[in-house]
Amino acid sequence: MPTMTVLATTAVPDHVRGALTRWMIEPTPGLYVGTLSGRVRNELWAVVAASIGPGAAVLLHPEANEQGFAILTAGERRRTPIDFDGLALIAFRPRDEQAPPLGTAERNPLAAD
Repeated sequence: MPTMTVLATTAVPDHVRGALTRWMIEPTPGLYVGTLSGRVRNELWAVVAASIGPGAAVLLHPEANEQGFAILTAGERRRTPIDFDGLALIAFRPRDEQAPPLGTAERNPLAAD
């Protein structure tokens, strides 16, 4: 039975976006919503996950569990779903320590001027 599916993407290749719009509507850039059968949803997700490139994607669909939905992710994201006794929770990975962009200086708010 077809069910509502939501797919959010970030920085995915254009051909992936084109494939998604064949099956779903795109109400805002990178957000796709549609009513898909389980088979179509799984096939579409396999294509997205295999060709994600440097981007990321999150798929939400109804599931027979306590929350009533399942979360699938592909690509590098700071937020990662984890299973906590049958509940999907979101864990934040720490940001990588990187140098500030050129032209900016980190200012210590406690330092005297």
